[in-house]
Amino acid sequence: MAAQKGRQILIKADDGTGTFATIGGMRSKSISFNSETVDVTDSDSANQWRELLEGAGIKSASISGSGVFKDSASEEDVRGYFFSGAIEEYQFIIPDFGTVEGLFQVSSLEYAGEYNAEATFSMQFESAGELTWTAAV
Repeated sequence: MAAQKGRQILIKADDGTGTFATIGGMRSKSISFNSETVDVTDSDSANQWRELLEGAGIKSASISGSGVFKDSASEEDVRGYFFSGAIEEYQFIIPDFGTVEGLFQVSSLEYAGEYNAEATFSMQFESAGELTWTAAV
């Protein structure tokens, strides 16, 4: 696979009709996958090495993004989801690699601006269910 341009990575929100709209104004985007471990080490463990219970931990994902505030329709949707506490469908798209899709809740929404610079925003999403991975074709 060839190198990717960061600007081609997209975060999309379901607009309520089953259509995904790109969240506008984004400059940076990231996704983090996490898996808790369950330690089952006891006094019989070999050589005092930690032992983990396979497949027992809770999996989660976090999406974050930040950019220039443009008050696009998709930003308005995310803002509404934050204030309502709604759990909605999102997509995280990495071109030529694949798409992660699933339910997320907006856990953080921040707006900022310097007096001599553009208004910016940042947002954080936490997974709220099983995610699907679809490889790019």
